[in-house]
Amino acid sequence: MVPSRGRPGRGPRAAPAAVNNCGLQLVIQTSSIPEKTKPFEFRINKEQSSFHNRLLQHDLEKNYSGRPDNTNFGSSSSITFPVLQRTAEEKILNSDRLTLERQKLTVCPIIDGEDHLRLLNFQHNFITRIQNISNLHHLVFLDLYDNQIEEISGVSTLRSLRVLLLGKNRIKKISNLENLKNLDVLDLHGNQIAKIENIGHLSELRVLNLARNLLTVVENLNGLDSLTELNLRHNQVSAIKDVDTLPCLQRLFLSFNNISSFEDILCLADSSSLSDITLDGNPIAQETWYKHTVLHHMMQLRQLDMKRITEEERRMASIAARKEEEKKRESHRQTLLKEKKRLTIGNIARQWEIQQNQIALEASLNKDKENEPCQINGSAAYVFPEESRSLDTILSSAVQGLSVLESHLVEVEGDTLGLYGAGALECLDRNWSVQTAGIIATVSFMFIEFDEIVQVLAKLKTKFPNCVHLKFKETNLVALQQFSALAEMHRMEQLTVDPQGNPVVNFTLWKYYVLFRLKHFNLQKINGVKVTENDIVKAERLFGILAYVASSELPHYRMLSLFGESRRKQFHYLLEGKGKKSGIGSEESSDNRRNGGESTTRATLNYMTKDFHMEKLEEIKERKTFCQTYIENLVKEAADINMKNESLQKLWPQLFIELVRDAVIEIRNKNSYMKLCLQRITEQKQ
Repeated sequence: MVPSRGRPGRGPRAAPAAVNNCGLQLVIQTSSIPEKTKPFEFRINKEQSSFHNRLLQHDLEKNYSGRPDNTNFGSSSSITFPVLQRTAEEKILNSDRLTLERQKLTVCPIIDGEDHLRLLNFQHNFITRIQNISNLHHLVFLDLYDNQIEEISGVSTLRSLRVLLLGKNRIKKISNLENLKNLDVLDLHGNQIAKIENIGHLSELRVLNLARNLLTVVENLNGLDSLTELNLRHNQVSAIKDVDTLPCLQRLFLSFNNISSFEDILCLADSSSLSDITLDGNPIAQETWYKHTVLHHMMQLRQLDMKRITEEERRMASIAARKEEEKKRESHRQTLLKEKKRLTIGNIARQWEIQQNQIALEASLNKDKENEPCQINGSAAYVFPEESRSLDTILSSAVQGLSVLESHLVEVEGDTLGLYGAGALECLDRNWSVQTAGIIATVSFMFIEFDEIVQVLAKLKTKFPNCVHLKFKETNLVALQQFSALAEMHRMEQLTVDPQGNPVVNFTLWKYYVLFRLKHFNLQKINGVKVTENDIVKAERLFGILAYVASSELPHYRMLSLFGESRRKQFHYLLEGKGKKSGIGSEESSDNRRNGGESTTRATLNYMTKDFHMEKLEEIKERKTFCQTYIENLVKEAADINMKNESLQKLWPQLFIELVRDAVIEIRNKNSYMKLCLQRITEQKQ
């Protein structure tokens, strides 16, 4: 009989023996330790291959429940540990293993006389801390699955341990494994671990299970030279590092994570040993290219998502991967083109800005307004305070900072032709294919003076007959009169004028002027806004009288210069009040179609570009100079004639007298006079 736990004032009392249906006899001894913790002791006699500790726990609770001095397991003030002892017979039957699963244990019992144990099982209990096993130096297998352990501890002395199973606990950090250098299997699944750390020294580790944790990044795997299997299922992994440094890794399980692109797992392609991988349940697995891309980059794989890979799948993956590579190259090329376009447009914009600043600066210098901003074509520029520096020096220093890029850009995107920079207008002289020219419906002008655009409108109408939409941005549209130049187009349905670089948009009535002047086009939209009937009526009311006054005050010869031959005939008939003849109708109709149905009165509201205006001024100046010179010569000649006339009037009386006197003297001797005349005649004949 084993002495029972002592009570104050009483002698030892034997605990009742527990007998199960297999003939197991259980004897329990306990004693009280008031100063420090003293454990329970179990003495068990049983002839079978494994422990049924449920019976042991039942007897423990039955014998000590309700006692005032019964110890509360897990109490921080007075912790009581059970002491487990097996009979010699049991030790012989299961000398190297001990199983205590599903015993509702809250602490690890003290195991006396079992230093030779190699396998210890505490599955499915309520243990919160690993303790009381430091003496088991020969322990190879430790199973603490499904407990309540919050920290890895108490295993530093178990240097022979090869398998450590701590799945389904409450562990938050991997730690205290420094001495377990022989560890072969480490199971930490179902915990609360957020980071992989402190395992780089486990060079013998073959299997690592970290499924169902809180991992977001796979890292710190350097040093695991023997690792062959890594389980990371059901985490929050979005990026993987260091896996390519594992020389023996064969199986990698990444199902149900947050991997969304192949770049997140790119290092896996560098692993030569990896043969089995799972990625199902990730966003990447939903992509159409998923399987082909993975197989193409990991040719050594034998299984993907637990399915064996066939040679046909590899071949198809290779074909698909090549197509994907071509798409990527094309995408890269498009990216480079877009970047080049961006840089070129930026260069064109800087050149445009320098040009506008030059215009503003010249105007400012002409007006002699130093250090004050001046407004030219809607762009603000400032006079440089350095009077000693010339304009050319200032501009050249600004140009030096520009990148060496194209000064213009021509781009066809869909049905839109984009022209950037004045040099782009030269493209209208190219030989465009009929197909390309036919699909162009929109022409966009950027960083080009509007007056330069006006000069190519005729070419634009000829080259792109289906163009119905014009866009203007940074083109110096500053006056309503400039819109009149667009009447030269073949047809137009939409007009877009960006406020940037086009001050005319700030005028309240600019849209109505456009609708009035270009009424023959029947514009559908202006700046993306649909034109209504009310807009057309309002435009007619606002500017109708203006066109009438312009046509009334303009001289007939100026009116005739605006029209074609048939329009001139029509105008003549209108002036004569004869109306149109029937024979002219078809010719006039054809001419009207060529001119877009533009009315006579609206045609008087034309636009003259600056260059054309300057040419006209030069021509007028030359004519004025010629006329002045001609009149001066006429006046001089007339003055000479008048002076000669006045002199003749004064000298004529005396000259007349002398003429008469000489004539009388010559004919006084008739014979001599006749002889003299005959002599003169003879001399003239000779």
